[in-house]
Amino acid sequence: MSFPLPPLADLPDLPFDEIIDVRSPAEFAEDHLPGAVSMPVMSNEERAEIGTIYVQDSPFTARKKGAAVVARNAARHLETLLADKPKGYRPLVYCWRGGQRSGSFAVILRQIGWQAEVVEDGYRAYRRLVQQAMYDAPCPFPVVVLAGDTGTAKTAILAELKRQGTQVLDLEGLANHRGSIFGAMPEGQPAQKGFESALAAQMAAMDPVRPVVVEAESNKVGDIRLPPAIWHAMMKAPRIEVAAPVEARATYLTRTYTDTLPNTDGVVALIQSLSDLHPKDRIAGWVELAQKTEWQELSQELMLHHYDPRYARTSRRNPAPETRLDLSDLSDATLRDTAGQIADLVAKMG
Repeated sequence: MSFPLPPLADLPDLPFDEIIDVRSPAEFAEDHLPGAVSMPVMSNEERAEIGTIYVQDSPFTARKKGAAVVARNAARHLETLLADKPKGYRPLVYCWRGGQRSGSFAVILRQIGWQAEVVEDGYRAYRRLVQQAMYDAPCPFPVVVLAGDTGTAKTAILAELKRQGTQVLDLEGLANHRGSIFGAMPEGQPAQKGFESALAAQMAAMDPVRPVVVEAESNKVGDIRLPPAIWHAMMKAPRIEVAAPVEARATYLTRTYTDTLPNTDGVVALIQSLSDLHPKDRIAGWVELAQKTEWQELSQELMLHHYDPRYARTSRRNPAPETRLDLSDLSDATLRDTAGQIADLVAKMG
């Protein structure tokens, strides 16, 4: 039984108890349907082996060996992940194109008595929905950009806006990167497809009538590219700018980057990667500050000579901000009050 996928906004309401991804672990790690669980019927190595046999030997031999592999892995799932499923269990199963891997697994599940169905055209059908939303369709809601120099706590303000009921998209959170050369996170970034899936799911869940606040970014967050649907909207969106003294920003960054700063060698390597952009004596001075763990002074130096000039050049290419909020400090109380002011401004833009 083949099940055609509905629009992205309706995926959370599918009439199934579970969505099962039977592709290899590597395929699942790159991207998968929202909420899907991984039950691979072929490991990464088994999939590569079967593919090689299909090309170099014969499709018949590959299908025969593949069937044995699928049966063994299906048995393991039945004895573990599926062991406690009730009689009325209704799973939705998919593989890459809704073919033999998902079809074979679904047949086994239906023979047990479960109401298993297969996604029509598999993961490819889902990926087409995401690509359409990210690359072909315009942004479905009005966007407001939250701008400001590095260290003005924009991400924290976004989180507070969300707590206060404003719609927000945390692009850095989705990309698992803080958006600067020092912004890498220990867990690394998702694959581009995985990022786009997460972004598409959040965008589909937004109220299209109310504005959505997005932090100002370049067209890349770390190694992740922002797809046209959101990037084009950000380029034309009204902007609200926050500003704070460099000393307050340095203190905030030093407190925020506690996972990066202890790795002095890593910080030094990142500073040295800026050698083409700054004089040798400046780079040497920054390296010395890092080696002495003078983080407050290093943060101020980087903002004054690296980040702030680049932000100023970029700002000249963007629309002038509708409003500028000057913050005396970046305390939790100030950020709460600032988020409240921004929430009022955004509501009036809707």
